[in-house]
Amino acid sequence: MVLGEDGILIRGAAGSGKSTLVRDLLALGAISGVFAALVGDDRVALTQRHGRLLAAPHPALAGLLEVRGLGLQAVDATVPSAVVRLVVDLAGAAPRMPTRAEGMVLLQGVALPRMILSPDPGRASTALWRWRRLRVMMMTE
Repeated sequence: MVLGEDGILIRGAAGSGKSTLVRDLLALGAISGVFAALVGDDRVALTQRHGRLLAAPHPALAGLLEVRGLGLQAVDATVPSAVVRLVVDLAGAAPRMPTRAEGMVLLQGVALPRMILSPDPGRASTALWRWRRLRVMMMTE
């Protein structure tokens, strides 16, 4: 998905809440004035180009998001691709004080900031808050 100008790759096991987090972030973006859009759900193609990681949806799933119990649903706010600038891993428990190593991940030769979120109900708000903090830190570097 995209928040602002940043592609966010959300990873996790089946049933971990990836699509739910995307839906929640789309809604939070709308009410908080932050641009938010879907790139793709489940099968997202990642390509490294010029030191950046690009994400694009599988053509058969472009514009669709799985809603458990309802199946694939069309999403109005979509973009065809995004530069991934953050990886969010959904886990059973998030570290209270992440180490520097836990805060980064290497994907296809591109080092990216990483956020680990637990399945608590407020994780979309946590993700939005931490994304904003990350943006501030990246702008001051």
